[in-house]
Amino acid sequence: MHCHIVPGIDDGPATIEDSLAVARAAAAAGTSVVIATPHVSWEYRNDAAMIAELVAQLNERLEQEGIALEVRPGAEIATTRAGDIEPEELARLTLGGGTCLLIEPPFTPIVSGIDMLIFDLQRQGYRVLLAHPERCLAFHRDRAILDSLVGAGVLTSITAGSLVGRFGRDVRRFALQLVADELVHNVASDAHDAVRRPPGIAAELDEAGLAPLADWLTRAVPEAILSGADLPQRPFVDRAPADGRWRSLWHAARH
Repeated sequence: MHCHIVPGIDDGPATIEDSLAVARAAAAAGTSVVIATPHVSWEYRNDAAMIAELVAQLNERLEQEGIALEVRPGAEIATTRAGDIEPEELARLTLGGGTCLLIEPPFTPIVSGIDMLIFDLQRQGYRVLLAHPERCLAFHRDRAILDSLVGAGVLTSITAGSLVGRFGRDVRRFALQLVADELVHNVASDAHDAVRRPPGIAAELDEAGLAPLADWLTRAVPEAILSGADLPQRPFVDRAPADGRWRSLWHAARH
């Protein structure tokens, strides 16, 4: 649901060969569908037409190379840019051609007007998926903002690497707390390349003790988002099974 895989337009792969390397790694990890989500921001002024063309070119190469992966168009839209995009263009930046927008909050300790922006997108008929909220310092300082957004129907997508400490201990702790409090709807790779930030998800979920939720987080919810259906019910998971892994998870989230 969140992967920088098309070449040459943001901080993801520089060339089509780099994109193919990401695709091979994703396919090897068991992923069958990737949503290409290049940045749409004031720094990366990408548009839907460019993204669609690059996705088509990449899918053609994937078929030629025999890589069993389907790439669909999407975008990661910065909150600072979302309000300035023309309605017709915004409609073409949804995830996989559906009705959901992947919105990136700022990494700053203060966010201003994010709730009004997102509520306006909802009024326009969009479902909003919030990218890596566990890395937004404003949510760390005041989680009530995030709680309110989720309570209003906003979905969240955390980065798999956050669960295993790749963005620091505080981010890991916050991500685990969000999972424990049932505020996470999807785990994505947010891959940018095949080596430093690869398209891994399953191994990270397993390491974090979240394997019991893996299918819901990475298949069932994404399918519902892409089809516009209601989210399936989150499976019940015993927080303290005999092997202690979930007990360790909740302990880590609270300390």
